[in-house]
Amino acid sequence: MKPDILLMGPPAHPDIPAELERDFTLHRYWEAADKPALLRQLADLRYISTTGHDGPDEDTIRALPKLELISSFGVGYDGIDVAAAKAQGVRVSNTPDVLNDCVAELTLALMLSLAREIIGSDRYVREGRWPDAPYPFTGELTGKRAGILGLGRIGKEIAQRLEVFRMDIAYHGRRRQEGVDYAYFADLREMAEAVDWLIVIAPATAKSRHKVDAEVLQALGPQGHLINVARGMLVDEAALVEALKDGVIAGAGLDVFEDEPHPHPGLLDLPNVVLTPHTGSATWRTRRIMADLMLGNLRAHLAGEDLKTPVV
Repeated sequence: MKPDILLMGPPAHPDIPAELERDFTLHRYWEAADKPALLRQLADLRYISTTGHDGPDEDTIRALPKLELISSFGVGYDGIDVAAAKAQGVRVSNTPDVLNDCVAELTLALMLSLAREIIGSDRYVREGRWPDAPYPFTGELTGKRAGILGLGRIGKEIAQRLEVFRMDIAYHGRRRQEGVDYAYFADLREMAEAVDWLIVIAPATAKSRHKVDAEVLQALGPQGHLINVARGMLVDEAALVEALKDGVIAGAGLDVFEDEPHPHPGLLDLPNVVLTPHTGSATWRTRRIMADLMLGNLRAHLAGEDLKTPVV
């Protein structure tokens, strides 16, 4: 008989349910009308498949005393109560590295869209305004200064791509990294003041909530742009809306939001913002690789082998 597995939220790749059903009896948590009753029914459950957003939280973990593994799809795991899992002896895995290129690529797309006003230019042509006058001059990336908040695996991939544009690169993190030649700033506000582009790609933790606040935005200044491809909680979205409206900063490119899938309504009508619906890793190739790694962790555990990418 196949062991039970609980899929916490809608699958992040369409093949995941069928793949899970090869090895498990699949239960869909998000579709359950009575979720506590489902957890009671699955009291002997040992496996959970999830994403970094969908949990499980502490209560769900405690309701499953025989839980062994939470296999998560994605790099971030802020939606999973890892401390509760660890305390209960539950392993947690994620899918790092395989989406680095994809997220770095979208970061550059957001930056280019803002710098070269791609969306405004497209609208200008479609509205038939080009015959009346040339489109106004725009900015560019070449030679500008970029500050990266979170120079991890993805941050380094972003930095390498920015070098192609001959940009000066700095970074902020908990400590200076050995073997990294980019300028290091121990203070985020000081880095924001020194750069033209502030790129957020740091992990989401309790301490990082609203790390980019009104003071950081003020330091970034009226020629500065903000890019967030990490988690929405790192940026004070209400403060960002005010900064964009008042010209405190020049623009923003956002792939993530505080209350997904509901961006702050003040963002929606601003012309100096490019918004994408958390699609940093959402390509067919990358999501397939992520799905294979998430499934690979489950199958490794079933076979008594080491997890491929453990968190705890």
